[in-house]
Amino acid sequence: MAAKVKDIGIDVAPPAAECSDENCPFHGSLPVRGQMIEGTVVSIKMDKTAVVERKYLKYQKKYERYEKRTSRYSAHAPECLGLKTGDRVTMMECRPLSKTVSFVIVENKGE
Repeated sequence: MAAKVKDIGIDVAPPAAECSDENCPFHGSLPVRGQMIEGTVVSIKMDKTAVVERKYLKYQKKYERYEKRTSRYSAHAPECLGLKTGDRVTMMECRPLSKTVSFVIVENKGE
């Protein structure tokens, strides 16, 4: 019997695995809204949380050049996505789950 997967309202492929996490947008009751950010998983040492790093360019008007910048986000990592360090992921904003976690990973694009 196929697992019941909730439609979260954005165009991402639902995970093949099933989980019992109440903060999973596909199998639990966590709604997603707001920003959608892509990045790379750099750490999965925390319990159900991953550190995602995003690299981007910021234009400096005075020098008419771009500078490289990096941001790190703590994001909830549902078990059904099977994340590991180095994976490219898409995450979406959600309600605050803890002091530092306000994003949840919704898609694992692999390495």
